[in-house]
Amino acid sequence: MLLELDHVSKIYGDLHAVDDLSLSVQEGEWLAIVGSSGSGKTTLMNIIGCMDAPSKGTATLEGRELNDLNASQLADVRKNVIGLVFQKFYLVPHLTAVENVMVAQYYHSVVNEKQAMEALENVGLAERAHHLPGQLSGGEQQRVCIARALINCPKLILADEPTGNLDEANERIVLDLFRKLHEQGTTIIVVTHDSLVASCAQREIMLNHGVLAGERWNDDVARQRYVEAGGKPASIGKGDESARSAEESSMPVGFDTVTKSAKTR
Repeated sequence: MLLELDHVSKIYGDLHAVDDLSLSVQEGEWLAIVGSSGSGKTTLMNIIGCMDAPSKGTATLEGRELNDLNASQLADVRKNVIGLVFQKFYLVPHLTAVENVMVAQYYHSVVNEKQAMEALENVGLAERAHHLPGQLSGGEQQRVCIARALINCPKLILADEPTGNLDEANERIVLDLFRKLHEQGTTIIVVTHDSLVASCAQREIMLNHGVLAGERWNDDVARQRYVEAGGKPASIGKGDESARSAEESSMPVGFDTVTKSAKTR
């Protein structure tokens, strides 16, 4: 497993933003985390992305327990293992597309414009490399963000509502990019409330007020591979019904009761 969460909770006073969740993600898997606003999706993403620490439980990435790492070591994990894609593009407005990609290189190793150009070419933006963000469409800006996330060859792409600000046409372009990355072996975890985005993933888990509300697989071959590798269903607490073996059920309970809709034309 590339990622393992063991009874992870994030607690703010009386609020359990994530409540006693156990989850494993196999290397090369594409997982969608779905649920309505306030369900705990982004909180969970921040824990996985080393931007926040759980109040309880442990998070393990590539065999390293994140709870044991200091701030510098966590920064190294973010630089070397994880690529982040957000709903808001977070591009530097006075830098061109290629310069925005090179910023990520700067924090990782040596700045290399040729590599940055290749990354933009891989997302279909070579001809727009020297345009400022304000001269790019929303879809083009998101593709710059994906190029920036990929420049350091991460094992895991974390995408938080990556198509939330895009129209349907640009959403499909971004999803096609994710499909290509997944085919190349990249592990992808996407937070979304969009049913089209979620359906592209091999597996979906649903959160509702911080609690696991459902899990289902969209790819039987991937599910079998996960089970054979020792993967278990996502679960909450101890002895919960959701701890049944993955061979028995994918726990679809409640999956369609939480708001989740696709874009319309």
